[in-house]
Amino acid sequence: MSALRLVFMGTPDFSVPALHALIAAGHEIAAVYSQPPRPAGRGKKLTPTPVHRAADAAGLEVRTPTSLKSAEEADAFAALNADAAVVVAYGLILPKAILDAAKLGCLNIHASLLPRWRGAAPIQRALLAGDAETGVCIMAMDEGLDTGSVLSRHSLPIGPRETAGDLHDRLSTSGADAITETLAALDAGTTVATPQPGEGVTYAAKLEKSEGRINWALSAEQLDRQIRALTPWPGCFFELPEHLGGARAKVLEAVPFTDNIAADSTATDKTTTDKTAANNAPENASPATILDSRTGTIACGSGALTITRAQRPGGKPVTGPEFLAALGLKSGDSLT
Repeated sequence: MSALRLVFMGTPDFSVPALHALIAAGHEIAAVYSQPPRPAGRGKKLTPTPVHRAADAAGLEVRTPTSLKSAEEADAFAALNADAAVVVAYGLILPKAILDAAKLGCLNIHASLLPRWRGAAPIQRALLAGDAETGVCIMAMDEGLDTGSVLSRHSLPIGPRETAGDLHDRLSTSGADAITETLAALDAGTTVATPQPGEGVTYAAKLEKSEGRINWALSAEQLDRQIRALTPWPGCFFELPEHLGGARAKVLEAVPFTDNIAADSTATDKTTTDKTAANNAPENASPATILDSRTGTIACGSGALTITRAQRPGGKPVTGPEFLAALGLKSGDSLT
């Protein structure tokens, strides 16, 4: 494969492996575009993005415009005389003048099996929906929201205990591999651009912090998906009762009751006690009731959830039983 002259456009950690892969493949990176540095940390110091830092470390030119809509920005992009642009979670809309400037177009690495989960949060939405698989698509960008033709598609199964953080890392690596393969095929003229079908379109809306609020009336399966999908960000929480301060407590990790039993089959006595309590939860216990404080098992609208790691306000992450004990809660008490 001949080396291509590329523009790289990306911002978060997810994008960095693709940049590294393109450099390692011998491509010439004419410039890197990333979001401008933002205030971060307690001191609110201006902090460059992960892609910005990676590009600096590689000695690459970095551009951080707040918009690409002006004629000046379009001219500056066109002057790079790029063969193609690679776009990975950049965060700015690319106007038509930018999309048309590179000889081979703008290629996007998207973390879903398009047309399912077009949009901003495909990894988290796939987990929330309980999808069995996801993947990466390399898409020829057009002016729509993730509507371009697909040049390559790479599927990955979703593990039963994977969090968004776990899946993020696997898809990031898969995307880096996929873009180098696709560029080689594009350079060789062997790619086939497949238009996305009109059926099966879903949209992955941007995540809101409020989506982390736990509603114990939901099923254990739904809550398990919610906790995994929103880990590490924005995280899941619930409000403690007023007599415990009424502040937010965080649930960092949890497993559905049946998964917990399967993983702890050696603890026969505890398992039997916990299983009886959990199976009776819908009839005998209101949602949010502590079924077994020794294991951190909580009644849900359907089934039960075992909290394995939690954090009370001002405290450190601890096990579920430690969390309940620190609050003085016992079996039969309610979390809300």
